[in-house]
Amino acid sequence: MCGINGIFEGTPKIATGTVEKLQQMNRCIIHRGPDDDGVYHTSNADYSVAMGMRRLAIIDLESGKQPIQNEDGSKVIVFNGEIYNYRQLRESLLLEGVSFKTTSDTEVILRLYEKHGTAAFGMLDGMFAFSIYDKIEDTLYIVRDYFGEKPLYYKQEGNRLYWASELKSILAVQEKASEISKEGLNLYFQLTYIPAPHTIYEGIYKLEADHYIAIDCKRGAFDIHPIEHQFKKYDLEDKSDVVRKNHDLVQESVLSRSVADVPLGTFLSGGVDSSIISLSLAQQKDTKIDTFSIGFEKKSFDETDKSREVAKLIGSKHHEFIIGEADLADNLDAILLNFDEPFADSSALASYVVANKTRAHVMVALTGDGGDEVYGGYNKYYMANLNQKYTRVVPQFLHEFGLKAAQNFLTTKSDNRGKRFKINRLLKAIDYEGGFYYGIISLGFQENELDSLLKENWQAPNGFNTYKETVGTNTRTLTDFRNIDRILSLEGDMLVKVDRTSMLTSLECRAPFLNKALWNFTQQVPENYLLKGWDKKHLLKESFKRYFPDGFLDKSKKGFGVPVGDWLRTILRPELEKYAQRDFIEKQGIFKSEAIIPIVEKHISGKQDNTFRVWTFYCFQKWYTKNFR
Repeated sequence: MCGINGIFEGTPKIATGTVEKLQQMNRCIIHRGPDDDGVYHTSNADYSVAMGMRRLAIIDLESGKQPIQNEDGSKVIVFNGEIYNYRQLRESLLLEGVSFKTTSDTEVILRLYEKHGTAAFGMLDGMFAFSIYDKIEDTLYIVRDYFGEKPLYYKQEGNRLYWASELKSILAVQEKASEISKEGLNLYFQLTYIPAPHTIYEGIYKLEADHYIAIDCKRGAFDIHPIEHQFKKYDLEDKSDVVRKNHDLVQESVLSRSVADVPLGTFLSGGVDSSIISLSLAQQKDTKIDTFSIGFEKKSFDETDKSREVAKLIGSKHHEFIIGEADLADNLDAILLNFDEPFADSSALASYVVANKTRAHVMVALTGDGGDEVYGGYNKYYMANLNQKYTRVVPQFLHEFGLKAAQNFLTTKSDNRGKRFKINRLLKAIDYEGGFYYGIISLGFQENELDSLLKENWQAPNGFNTYKETVGTNTRTLTDFRNIDRILSLEGDMLVKVDRTSMLTSLECRAPFLNKALWNFTQQVPENYLLKGWDKKHLLKESFKRYFPDGFLDKSKKGFGVPVGDWLRTILRPELEKYAQRDFIEKQGIFKSEAIIPIVEKHISGKQDNTFRVWTFYCFQKWYTKNFR
């Protein structure tokens, strides 16, 4: 696990200071790789290339130093991530006569590319971002994994292209400061995060998951391409066959993701996903595994009793951490500002604390991330089905009238996220023109509310159009909803949260459910095997229920919620009130003060719970104050 950086220049020699810039980019991400660093640079009559990396040593501790080159130096790679099938790939290459200098997965990628070219990228099972320079072909490739577990940013500046694992590396060396992107701003205030290819900065982009950049070095031009895969077609006989195959695929994925030359454990929340991952790992190990869970001083958010029950069942060495306002006060700036752009998933706070405390015991943690997307586990999938039934029965004019009339009843005063909160969220997202699902994933402001929040010159009309073109506008099936989540929510929110918070503590997190073989398998099974009536993740639970007490996997789970709604009224209140001052907002010139101030004031006073909106505003203002004031 590492971080990578690079600079391509369409000039005949390394410009003065380029290597120093690369080293500066490396220093910006030392937390991603505290064990080692490396730099490669070369130039010819047409262009120059410089690539760097920071390394967190997990596999091949002795010989895995990067960059890695082939024998004649014509090909070189820097790599961030883990390749889970590298041993199988290595064996197949050995049979073809390929020799190796190291036992690292990094060299396997390079040798695979030597043998198969860009087709090699689709053969990899893992989480990764890497760049390969091919001196013979005068081509540079920058590649990102299937789900987007590992980040990759890039910016073109004149005849120069920067790329990096984190925004901070590019921001530190760019010649001209980047302005705020309207598209990024609008997406953030809808989603509470910014998915690829956008960022909050104009001219800086995220490479989309499962894509690669190909730079024609002599021409100084680049194109972006999707990675090509050869997916297995399953012959599924009956439901029992599907359940059996799914069980085996999950076990195989856990096994492949438990390969490490350092101590390893699991995050265990007590929910379905983390419980199954922890159970599978415990079944595969001869000794007790370490499990880690987090709880909250506020009891309505605390579910450590569930994780204790699973830990006892699997016989793990369990570690439990309880956090409160003090933990937040100590770490808030470090956590939020490390994202380098506004990011308002409040569970990032808990993710950081559990990662930081876990790192004192192990260097690698398996997580249950991705289980909801792969197996259909979110409440919003119900809501999507309900929208279709609701809009067929209730006329639009009656819906709009009823929504206004019901607001007093549906308005909540505390951040408990109960039934009234969920009904209110559902009704506000109702859409009569096929865009409902984009409304239900908009945890901040709905798209039709942005014109009342943002000043006219900050409104961007495109909204979700980029993603609608990819998935389609008529999104009505569970498969559609899961694909939207893979492209937006996973890449832009869940995986960003886990990567930045864990890497900030130099802990590597691996998600066995984020396996493209599992995704491919669940795309082929009937949808009612995943969401059967009201039974979410039906297939996953059927595959593993024999290992758990009756009904355990059907217990409700709150999720990784954090009581930031309360904190905004207490320890964060002075800072929030500063950000919501009329003079501050008017000078900023982004928001309509008459819209945002009442939302903040009602929340602070306790008259109305506006946790999601106010937290989204607070996180943006915190980022803005650091970067533009």
